[in-house]
Amino acid sequence: MQKEPMPEKPMRADARRKREAIIAAAVEVFEERGVDIALDEVARRADVGIATLYRHFPTREALITGAYLHEIGRLCAGADELLAGLPADEAMKTWMRRFIGNAQGRPGLAMALKSIVKATDAEGLAAAHDEVYTALQKFLDAGYRDGIFATRVEAAVLATALSGISLASDAAGREAQAAAIIDLTVNGLRYPG
Repeated sequence: MQKEPMPEKPMRADARRKREAIIAAAVEVFEERGVDIALDEVARRADVGIATLYRHFPTREALITGAYLHEIGRLCAGADELLAGLPADEAMKTWMRRFIGNAQGRPGLAMALKSIVKATDAEGLAAAHDEVYTALQKFLDAGYRDGIFATRVEAAVLATALSGISLASDAAGREAQAAAIIDLTVNGLRYPG
C-alpha cells in the first residue's frame, strides 16, 4: 500500500518574502540579460545569499520556471482591472498586447521558457495555461454579455491563436505586426462565425 505524500508545510513569512524577492530579481535580470547568466547576480539583486537562492530554487531551470509562472500569474491577474476600465474588446486587445510583449524582443525566449517549464514543472505549466484560459474567458464573457462579440469561440482556441501570434512576433521590431494581428483576431469576434 502506497503512502499519501505529506502536505507541504506553509512557508514562513520571511522565507516567502525572500522567495518573492528572488523571483522579482530573476524577472529583472532575465529581462535585461536573458536566462544564461550567473545566478549570483540574481541573489545579489534579491539581497540574499546564493545558498538561500538555491534553497528556494535548486536549479537554474527551477528559477526560470518560477519567474515564468510568476509573470503569467501577474499578467492574468490584471484581466479584471482592464475589464473594469475598458470595453471587453479593448480590454482583450490590451491584455493580448501585454501577453505578446512579455516575449517580444527576446527571440526564442518564449519557446525556451515554455520547454523548460514543461520539463521541470508540467503541473505548473498546466496551471498557467488554465490561468490564461480563465483570463481570456473573462474577456469573451464580457464581450458576449455586452453584445460586442457575436462569434462564440472557446478560450482554448483563442489561446492557441495568441500562441501563434507570440511565435510569429517574438523578435524586436515586430510590435506593429503583432498589434495588427491582435486587432484582426479580436475584431473578427464581432461578426457571426
